[in-house]
Amino acid sequence: MSLVFPPAAPTTIAVAGSQERFPVRRVYCVGRNYAAHAREMGFDPDREPPFFFCKPADAVVPAAPGATLEIPYPAETANYHYEIELVAAIGKAGSNIAVDDALAHVWGYAVGLDMTRRDLQMKVREAGRPWELGKAFDQSAPISPLHRAAEAGDLSRAAIWLQVNGQDRQRSDTAKLIWSVAETIAYLSRYFRLEPGDLIYTGTPEGVGPVVAGDLMEGGVDGLDTLRVKVV
Repeated sequence: MSLVFPPAAPTTIAVAGSQERFPVRRVYCVGRNYAAHAREMGFDPDREPPFFFCKPADAVVPAAPGATLEIPYPAETANYHYEIELVAAIGKAGSNIAVDDALAHVWGYAVGLDMTRRDLQMKVREAGRPWELGKAFDQSAPISPLHRAAEAGDLSRAAIWLQVNGQDRQRSDTAKLIWSVAETIAYLSRYFRLEPGDLIYTGTPEGVGPVVAGDLMEGGVDGLDTLRVKVV
């Protein structure tokens, strides 16, 4: 087989305490999965079926252990928002996965940011159009090193937080997820066959807001590496 041009190198994420790297296949994101965040975005937080949007694999920006990422303020927006999230990385393929079996499909966990061009998201949402302009742009998915699931421990009740320039902006607990990680995996697997390398950004708590060039975001989930991202 002769390729027209060499394919791009795969996006890979550092594994904490290892020289191994985790290759990314797809990125799924859960929308409005904390009740307080749903309210702040103007929606009723009743436990309706989850909904999803996707980001391209090359939107993922992997952080090196202990390092601060630098990402540019994106084009065509004046309202660039952070959303801190627990990320589940799939290591075992499956379709129609039972809730009780779902966590066996998780290879590991990380801390991620679903960066959002909020003004563009609102504009296309009001028009009933897809969210890609607001969500799926370049470098919109920074992520910390992955921790193997067995080493991360129980993350069903873990503090999740984000600070901007040392000031609290988001602080909650993963116990407040409307749809748990296991329920999210089970539901998503009804519509897509999950494969090793898939990432699931599980939703953000309340407190989302804008950042500008020069701001430093620091966020985490208890038991995982802190993610540090500076907007340049």
